[in-house]
Amino acid sequence: MSLAPPFTKETAHQKVKKAQDLWNTREPDKIAKAYTPDSTWRNREWFLTGTDEIVSFLTWKWNKEHNYKLRKELFAFSDNKIAVQFWYEYQDSHEEMKWKRCYGLEDWTFAEDGRMRKRQMSGNDVAISEEERWFKEGVDVNEVEISEKHW
Repeated sequence: MSLAPPFTKETAHQKVKKAQDLWNTREPDKIAKAYTPDSTWRNREWFLTGTDEIVSFLTWKWNKEHNYKLRKELFAFSDNKIAVQFWYEYQDSHEEMKWKRCYGLEDWTFAEDGRMRKRQMSGNDVAISEEERWFKEGVDVNEVEISEKHW
C-alpha cells in the first residue's frame, strides 16, 4: 500500500502515524528526507525553505526542547493534502527545564512521490506540571486519552 497521493482514509492515517514516529526519533537528517528538497514550511513565526533549513531548525528545536514526545492525529485529508492535530510535551532548556505542552494544527501538501512539499504549523505552548504530563516515560503516546479539560 502506497503512502503517496492520492490518499485514502487508511493511507492518510498511516502517513500521520509514520510522521509521528519519525519526529519522535528527534533525528533532523532522517526527518528531512521525508520532505522535498524545496519544501516550504511555516512553523509558528519561522518560514523555512529546503531541507538544509529544516535540518538547522530541527537541530535548534531539539537543543531547546528536551524529553520531547509527540502525538499526531489525522484531522482531515484530500487527494494530496492532510490536516493534523497534534500535542507534544517537552522540557524547555530556555526556561529552567520547565515542562510545557504544545497544542496545534498542521496543514500538509505532498508531492507525487509522497514527500511533503509544504508544511504549515500553528501551535500554542502551555506550562504544565510533572503531574499534568500525559506522555511520561514508558507510556505509548497513541494510548493516552487526550483530556479536553486541558484544552
